[in-house]
Amino acid sequence: MRVVFAGTPDFARLALEAILAAGHAVPLVLTQPDRPAGRGLKLTPSPVKQAALAAGIPVDQPRSLRLDGRYPEDAAKARDQLHAAAPDVMVVAAYGLILPQWVLDLPPHGCLNIHASLLPRWRGAAPIQRAIEAGDTETGVTIMQMDAGLDTGDMLLVRRVPIGPEQNASSLHDELAAAGASAIVEALAALQAGGLSRAPQPAEGVTYAAKLDKAEAALDFSLAADVLARRVRAFDPVPGATVRLPGLDDPVKVWRAQALPGASAMVPGTVLRALPAGIDIATADGILRLLELQKAGGKRQSVDVFVRGWQAKD
Repeated sequence: MRVVFAGTPDFARLALEAILAAGHAVPLVLTQPDRPAGRGLKLTPSPVKQAALAAGIPVDQPRSLRLDGRYPEDAAKARDQLHAAAPDVMVVAAYGLILPQWVLDLPPHGCLNIHASLLPRWRGAAPIQRAIEAGDTETGVTIMQMDAGLDTGDMLLVRRVPIGPEQNASSLHDELAAAGASAIVEALAALQAGGLSRAPQPAEGVTYAAKLDKAEAALDFSLAADVLARRVRAFDPVPGATVRLPGLDDPVKVWRAQALPGASAMVPGTVLRALPAGIDIATADGILRLLELQKAGGKRQSVDVFVRGWQAKD
């Protein structure tokens, strides 16, 4: 099949590479414009663009696909390229742009989206992180026929993935990316054979995965310890949970933490003890033990190493 691919980060790169490996023709790739990255803020192509160029595929990077939007010239150029590519179907994975109706209508088989949740749970921008934060024990990937709504289209194929009790967003992302790559190849094969069936999403169980905000990074000790431990895992690697510790001017990133049972008469946020086994902090319900931390400008450290340096400074 002729497949136009639209995606940007590593999650999408795996899908593009799987589609190519399955033998489908990819005449065009759409991805986000190059962004500043690294300490030097050098303009850097997206992982999908890098993979496309390595495979010799033409790439377009419109700032918008809305013909009546802020960048109509970008949208018009993309429209011309899409028509020239003459795709049978378009595959979308973490692209980052809203697809207007003219794009959804252009391929004969429409646009298929790889969404990292079991729809209709966790529609929206951050399904991986919100699933961990909520304490879900299972998530997955849904291949969806895109429509004009926010992740509201019919479901075509579902892959379930368990969430481990200590799993963070980074490792779950990698599992879901692999599951999504496999699922889209299966879906395209079924589509080509005429055997891809559609099912509407259930009306019940709809939740929305709000976009991550840097303001969420600061741990709020008025919450329960188990909630905070899940946030630490959900926000690894982005935005990274943070805490302020006595004697340190800048917030400290927390990469691993454990919720302990027990009550404390101390005000939530009070450091109860700092030992090689962990830094214990009072919360509204239970105790949060910090196990891996990172000072501003430093490297990740196990808590025993961190505590030695922190106490030496004190």
